[in-house]
Amino acid sequence: MKIIDMKNDPRRGQFEYFRTFSNPYASMTANCDITHLRQTVLENGWPFFLTVLYCAINAANEVPELRRRIKGNQVVEYETCLSSHTVALPDGTYCYCELDCAKPFAQYLPYAQAEVEKARRSCSMDDGDDPDRLFFVSSIPWLSFTAISMPVPDPPDSNVRINFGRFFEQGDKILLPLNISVHHSLCDGIHIARFYESFEKRASEI
Repeated sequence: MKIIDMKNDPRRGQFEYFRTFSNPYASMTANCDITHLRQTVLENGWPFFLTVLYCAINAANEVPELRRRIKGNQVVEYETCLSSHTVALPDGTYCYCELDCAKPFAQYLPYAQAEVEKARRSCSMDDGDDPDRLFFVSSIPWLSFTAISMPVPDPPDSNVRINFGRFFEQGDKILLPLNISVHHSLCDGIHIARFYESFEKRASEI
C-alpha cells in the first residue's frame, strides 16, 4: 500500500468535511444486467455466488478510491484488496471467508470452493491480519431489494461493503440487485458509478 497525501489531493475538501460525520457512509443499490453471466454459469456449472463475487471484487479493485482506507490520521491506498464474504452454516448462522479474487478465473474457482469449505469447518468470524484490506461482502439470495442499510462500527471504519440480492427477470434480461456502501470522505458518486460500469462489463464478458 502507499500513503496518499490528502493535503494535495483533489478531494481534500470532501475528505476533511465528511470524515467528521458520525455516519459518513454513502450507499447505492442498482439492478445490474447479469443475463450473459447467468447463462454462462448454467452452461458451465459454475457456482453462481462465487462467480458474481469474482466480478464484483475485481470491479471494485479497478477503482483506486475504493481501495483507499483511513488509518489513524493517514489515508492509504492498497495495491489490491481481498474479499471477506459470509458463508452460511447449518445452524442458520454464518462465518467469514477471505478470498484473493485477483487470480485467473480458472484458478480462482477451485481455490475459492476449497476456501469456503475450510471456512465452514473453522466457523471463524475473524477478519484476519489486516481488516482494512478487505471488501466486506454478503448476500441475501431470498429476496430482491431496492435498498439496504448495513451495520457499521463506532467509530466508523472505511471498508467498502457490497451486498447482492435475489436476481429477477425483467423483459428479456436478468437483473441482480447490487448494493455498495462507501466512506464518503474517500469516494463520491462518480467512483460508485465506475464500479457498476466495471461490474456489468465483467459480467457480460466472463
